[in-house]
Amino acid sequence: MKVYVETNFVLELVFQQEQFLACEQILQLCETGQAKLVIPAYSLAEPHEKLTRQAKTRRDIQQVLNTELQQLARTASYTNRINSIEDLASLLLQSTQDETKRFVEYRERFLNSVEIVALTADILTLAATYEQSYNLKPQDALVYASVITHLRQNRPAIACFLNRNSKDFESTDIVNELNQFNCRMISRFDRGYGFIQSQLQPPNQ
Repeated sequence: MKVYVETNFVLELVFQQEQFLACEQILQLCETGQAKLVIPAYSLAEPHEKLTRQAKTRRDIQQVLNTELQQLARTASYTNRINSIEDLASLLLQSTQDETKRFVEYRERFLNSVEIVALTADILTLAATYEQSYNLKPQDALVYASVITHLRQNRPAIACFLNRNSKDFESTDIVNELNQFNCRMISRFDRGYGFIQSQLQPPNQ
């Protein structure tokens, strides 16, 4: 079966958010060949941009904290309370390093085990129409156009589109269009994992 995912699947893993264990289990299933993970190329590029932007924000915060700490350190009554703030500044730096390391590791795993939908001129054109017809944000339109294009080209017997953008993607028109290609919309990764497992069970179980 084909398992389509979007940018939030990558972010869930990189930032170890609430459903990252389900995402890891899905990735492992696909790495062992029990299902095929399909991801738009845009959804591998977007997290890198987010990490870069977030790292800059944290560096700026750290610089401000360091400047304020230097001032506070001159006040005797604050000296013993500065350590906790210093720990916060250190955490900002460490978290950025950890997230960047995880992104590199997961990107390598994706490149070795998933099918990547290239961002083509046709997909860009289709995305522009989806922005209007489905009132999607440009980023979501690119993702959805990539998924639909791949579904049209491959016509899988069973597929699912896992995402965390239910407010954007879970419209009746989008759900119906996906259903035409035997693709179920699932707006939680843990539910997606449960669905995948149910499809992999032998018919007599």
